[in-house]
Amino acid sequence: MAVQRKLGRSSDQRKALLRNQVTNLLWYGRIETTLARAKEVRSIAEKMVTLAIREHENTVSATKEYHNDKGQIVTIDVVNDAPAKLHARRLMMAYLYEMPHVREEDETKKEYRERTKENNHPLIEKIFREYAPKYQKRNQEKNSSGGYTRIYKLGPRRGDGAERVLIEMV
Repeated sequence: MAVQRKLGRSSDQRKALLRNQVTNLLWYGRIETTLARAKEVRSIAEKMVTLAIREHENTVSATKEYHNDKGQIVTIDVVNDAPAKLHARRLMMAYLYEMPHVREEDETKKEYRERTKENNHPLIEKIFREYAPKYQKRNQEKNSSGGYTRIYKLGPRRGDGAERVLIEMV
């Protein structure tokens, strides 16, 4: 069993802190935190990315038939998640917080709703569509796995002297 750092917090506070930091790391690509927190965040974030790499190509093609407004039968081909990918997606959704779409400056409410209606979970989609193919290609080139994050030390924090670091996705 893995030993987890307590980070000076009760278990519910610690879990919420780590969920928040992992979510922000995956959404923004980098965060600034303390060294002890960064090491815990690295462990969880790399597990999420590994899960996405393993399942991101796992899809099933299906044909659906439905009646349109005129009563005609319309046949379409759709690509659905395989059961294993759906399970991985749900595991991520259970752990990570929901990140809302960013509304553009000159975008109206109607345009925003139209743009975002298809993608209900933008962070999960980002992990499966951006990080997974990128890191799978990297793993094949380097013939290794893991090492998706990098930690830079920034020096002591003013006030309590805790070691500040910048953790980012490679």
